[in-house]
Amino acid sequence: MSSNSFAYNEQSGGGEATELGQEATSTINPPSAFGLFSSDLKKNEDLKQMLESNKDSAKLDAMKRIVGMIAKGKNASELFPAVVKNVASKNIEIKKLVYVYLVRYAEEQQDLALLSISTFQRALKDPNQLIRASALRVLSSIRVPIIVPIMMLAIKEASADLSPYVRKNAAHAIQKLYSLDPDQKEMLIEVIEKLLKDKSTLVAGSVVMAFEEVCPDRIDLIHKNYRKLCNLLVDVEEWGQVVIIHMLTRYARTQFVSPWKEDEGLEDNEKNFYESDDEQKEKTDQKKKPYIMDPDHRLLIRNTKPLLQSRSAAVVMAVAQLYWHISPKSEAGIISKSLVRLLRSNREVQYVVLQNIATMSIQRKGMFEPYLKSFYVRSTDPTMIKTLKLEILTNLANEANISTLLREFQTYVKSQDKQFAAATIQTIGRCATNISEVTDTCLNGLVFLLSNRDEIVVAESVVVIKKLLQMQPAHHGEIIKHMAKLLDSITVPVARASILWLIGENCERVPRIAPDVLRKMAKSFTSEDDLVKLQILNLGAKLYLTNSKQTKLLTQYILNLGKYDQNYDIRDRTRFIRQLIVPNEKSGALSKYAKKIFLAQKPAPLLESPFKDRDHFQLGTLSHILNTKATGYLELSNWPEVAPDPSVRNVDVIELAKEWIPAGKAKKEHPAKKFYSESEEEEDSSDSSSDSESESGSESGEQEKSGEEEDSSEDSSEDSSSESESEHGSESEVENKRTGKRNSNTKGKSNSEDGEKEDEKTSDSSSAESSSDSSSSGSASESESESESESRKVSKEKEKKTKEDKIPPTKDISLLDLDDFNPVSTPAACLAPALSPSLIADLQGLNLSTPSSVINVSSPVFVPMKTHVLLHRMSGKGLAAHYFFPRQPCIFGDKMVSVQITLNNTTDQKIENIHIGEKKLSNGMQMHVFNPIDSLEPEGSITVSMGIDFCDSTQTASFQLCTKDDCFNVNIQPPVGELLLPVAMSEKDFKKEQGMLTGMNETSAVVITAPQNFTPSVILQKVANVANVGAVPSGQDNIHRFAAKTVHSGSLMLVTVELKEGSTAQLIINTEKTVIGSVLLRELKPVLSQG
Repeated sequence: MSSNSFAYNEQSGGGEATELGQEATSTINPPSAFGLFSSDLKKNEDLKQMLESNKDSAKLDAMKRIVGMIAKGKNASELFPAVVKNVASKNIEIKKLVYVYLVRYAEEQQDLALLSISTFQRALKDPNQLIRASALRVLSSIRVPIIVPIMMLAIKEASADLSPYVRKNAAHAIQKLYSLDPDQKEMLIEVIEKLLKDKSTLVAGSVVMAFEEVCPDRIDLIHKNYRKLCNLLVDVEEWGQVVIIHMLTRYARTQFVSPWKEDEGLEDNEKNFYESDDEQKEKTDQKKKPYIMDPDHRLLIRNTKPLLQSRSAAVVMAVAQLYWHISPKSEAGIISKSLVRLLRSNREVQYVVLQNIATMSIQRKGMFEPYLKSFYVRSTDPTMIKTLKLEILTNLANEANISTLLREFQTYVKSQDKQFAAATIQTIGRCATNISEVTDTCLNGLVFLLSNRDEIVVAESVVVIKKLLQMQPAHHGEIIKHMAKLLDSITVPVARASILWLIGENCERVPRIAPDVLRKMAKSFTSEDDLVKLQILNLGAKLYLTNSKQTKLLTQYILNLGKYDQNYDIRDRTRFIRQLIVPNEKSGALSKYAKKIFLAQKPAPLLESPFKDRDHFQLGTLSHILNTKATGYLELSNWPEVAPDPSVRNVDVIELAKEWIPAGKAKKEHPAKKFYSESEEEEDSSDSSSDSESESGSESGEQEKSGEEEDSSEDSSEDSSSESESEHGSESEVENKRTGKRNSNTKGKSNSEDGEKEDEKTSDSSSAESSSDSSSSGSASESESESESESRKVSKEKEKKTKEDKIPPTKDISLLDLDDFNPVSTPAACLAPALSPSLIADLQGLNLSTPSSVINVSSPVFVPMKTHVLLHRMSGKGLAAHYFFPRQPCIFGDKMVSVQITLNNTTDQKIENIHIGEKKLSNGMQMHVFNPIDSLEPEGSITVSMGIDFCDSTQTASFQLCTKDDCFNVNIQPPVGELLLPVAMSEKDFKKEQGMLTGMNETSAVVITAPQNFTPSVILQKVANVANVGAVPSGQDNIHRFAAKTVHSGSLMLVTVELKEGSTAQLIINTEKTVIGSVLLRELKPVLSQG
């Protein structure tokens, strides 16, 4: 909702009375406090009266309090009848809050909500997009099967709404309708297919979520929209980014071949090094085809990379899992730094991230080894985080860092957190198992821990030592004897059972100790834990078989005790052992194998990571965290052996151009016509040379702006070339007048290209300039002399300085603009085949993934003819001077503001030698003066041009305007709006630049005026009258955007007029030049406020 903070009438004093069920009295609380803390009865009566009031202010206050109750988790369902009456309120603020309430309670009060369904249907046609969206939300919240057709119709209409916010809510409603009536699936898929084609970033995430819920298996719906989704990804909201990335990960696993094949091939070659030559030759023949990544596969990986810098942990995690599952192994390493960055977040985020890192670190240790210290445990970490960090440290342990890690583990063992200390001992055991060089060191350390005061540490050490001793039992008789002595002090059942098992397994190596241990255990048998009792029985059986002389009676005694034990497991084990080891008539054939059964060689335990088998779940999912398949989990498919046809993702080139060029369509259609009709005859060598140059540098261009850059460069070069040629007396101006505008356009274009070449290749500038000059002069007029050619060179050098700020370098030109460069060499028939599927994929990638300059000077929207007095005729002794700003780029310097001065002779005598005398300029300011005027006839007038560099300030330029006899002190002070040049940019670029100019670079004010003054045409007229700005296309009716750059420094000046409810608007200016921004704000505010 765009509205409003909720008012909470919280006043102390009545809360305790409410909780105790007592009735709050007016002596405790004033009447106004009965909003939230009085008894339910009085509170609701109070609110009901306010809702039935005739005053909108009372209703609004009541709704704010009710929504405040909902926000606090209190039940406001009793007020449903009173609230639903106001659903048709004419006050938009009340209506919004009513819809908020209805969304919450419509499902509970379905019957009452159904009574207002006609109101909701009318609201779907409301002019306010928020009301339309809210009505759809309420409608989809009434979960009654009878209104399914109405909901279906509403969703279809909303999916075609002009507002992206309404279309977004339509996508949300699809999921609700599907859960209510799955039979509507086919019709909903049609709506999803339509919404998937939507170009708005606001809709993309929501419709992909609907796709995942309704028809996740319909991959064919994604084909045509795949590249668009990849390119929109950067600008989608964070929630939508997560959903789209997960969906595209699944899509990539079904449409592209494995990028890991190359690595596997290298490993195979190493393994089969010693195979016969014939076999080796066969295998190399099979592997001759190198792996080439599909351009669409690369597009996805490239466009998700910037999101690793996202502030949202969920987005970073989603990109990380995408890289893990679909990128080449050599490129997956970049995610490690971003994941380690997330470890600075709260503990819940840390837990999820560490679980995923634990899984990754098992397969690819090298990714996280540089960040080993980031996984050291902090004393403030909760136990769950500590154990996960231990797991990762164990996975990363190798011969190089194990000594460092063991010192770290020694500290952890002393921790007050006993669960963590026990986990550390298990970690030491795993390190000893994995790295044979430190096995003895770890074992000695664990034996040392057996003398620890803490019983849990000792018990865990015993369990781990038992596992280690299984690997090499013959060498550690002393350790077993030491552990036997600990039986008297250790009380933890698992540790006692482990010691008994160890003694039983090694009873032949400790023949003196084992019988004595059995004697002690027989005494305490009845008081032992069940786990210990089972091991006592096993020990007795093993000793009976190996040392029956000493232990026969003891074993029989223990078996008799076990026979009458309360636990049936122990009774069963006792009966089994008695029949197996004590021979009698009933003994079966197994008795003779008793020794082999009990004293068989046990395999050493394999100490593995609990995260080893989790990699078959998609990283970042609930199923991966739980290690079990959760409801709604969509499995990742295996890579296909052969990639499906990539042409299914191709989009018609015409649709592509329309889709990715939202602004300036008319502007871009014009050069296309010129391509076929005008310039084909006249541009030969200059076009072909610029074409080859643009091909080499076009990869970093940007498709969306290339057309605008081309047009702006044509316009500016045309103007500047015509002006400079008139300045130098070139005959080409006469030619242009004679042959019409066609040749002028052509010449401007060739000049533009010459300027671009000079920027691109400074080392070859002289040769390029001469060759392009000759070609352009040949195309324009073959009769021009060498002297005219020379004068053009001089003018072009001046133009070059002017155009450096306006024309981006050739390497920024998009591939789509190649048709503007070589119409002669590339016939029209070849245009379509030239755009292969992979090329189109790259073109789409260029749209959002590569930055380019957005500062493209455009023609002024409006040129006010208001003149300012420079010299009054009385002060000038008959010489009058006025000046005005033509809002054109200055031909004398790219940092100068163009000023036109009109001189009038109001006397009856000739005024001679009019010129500029002494200049009194502030530091940094410069002035290009007009050439002296020999004479001005009586009643005559003349207009001259000047250029002044005001250094982006409104300070006065003072100078002397002189005649033959007198000098007059005059000054020019520019309005702040004339220090700007209009800029052509798209809405996306505007938002991007605005996002970088916030905080101190942003000034704003609220403007109040009549609604009729807020029409688009009126706003455009008022803003353009004050400031030389360009209009930016806007996808929202209530937001008007304007862009310009300062003449001197080229700093952007972004103006936004956002219409609010009623008769108010917010005026926002974003610029680095905060002084100019605040001055412009002061000038715009009264103009916009006027009727």
